[in-house]
Amino acid sequence: MPPRSRRLLQRLGCALGLALTAMTAGAHESAAQEITAVYSAFWAGLPAAQIRLKLGDNGPAYHDEIKIVTEGLPRLFTRFRATAFAEGRRGTDRIAQPSHYLAVFDLRKRHDRRISMQFINRTGATVAERGADDTSGKPPLAESFRRNIVDPLSAFERIRAALRAATPGGSFSVPVYDGARRFDVVGKVLPKNNTNDRVLHAELILRPIAGFKGATSEDGDPDDAPRKVQLTVTDDDRKVPLSIRVPVFFMPLVVQFQRLCAAPERCA
Repeated sequence: MPPRSRRLLQRLGCALGLALTAMTAGAHESAAQEITAVYSAFWAGLPAAQIRLKLGDNGPAYHDEIKIVTEGLPRLFTRFRATAFAEGRRGTDRIAQPSHYLAVFDLRKRHDRRISMQFINRTGATVAERGADDTSGKPPLAESFRRNIVDPLSAFERIRAALRAATPGGSFSVPVYDGARRFDVVGKVLPKNNTNDRVLHAELILRPIAGFKGATSEDGDPDDAPRKVQLTVTDDDRKVPLSIRVPVFFMPLVVQFQRLCAAPERCA
């Protein structure tokens, strides 16, 4: 594959991951239950991936899961598929505090790759430590970049709470560490054009902090440019995501809600 094509697909995967982070912000129901939803992703108008999102809400505890399988051109070149799990608890302020994160993924020539993190309380802070089953070849970032952060899935929970609390024009920031890179998701709620509109529009920006371009990576140098995401969610307590839009090589990557599942097996 030509280097430009490889870079394009790497950025497409990166952007899809960011879109998923934004997309799942707030898809929990208030009552303790499990919700399963299906999403489709398109790049330049062509199919890019199918996504299944399962959120287990058991009182103050949460257990979230995402499965993603590429299709179309990305599948042809990468054969990428991944499953990620996160669990933790929410405090009285409904702010998520993760305890464990695991992402398992396959690429064309690399199978059963694992990113595993445990969140340890240490000297008044929570530190993300690499789990024994982690297969990463890149050394973890310095501890200062792994303190008081959340994993990508728990970031969904943080964004959800922030969207509930924010007013039009209000902003928020979520510190994220994915096992190799440290970044902030900076969000802003956009004003409504119509006060009767039951849809909430927000803008998210991934702001790189450490582990991006210029740092050694087994997956190549990730793009260190800030990346903007347009997010639309329902304007209610659930904040169910409806659409995500992010540019990749001047072409839009769009993630769209398809349906909720009455039972997980119906989403297979």
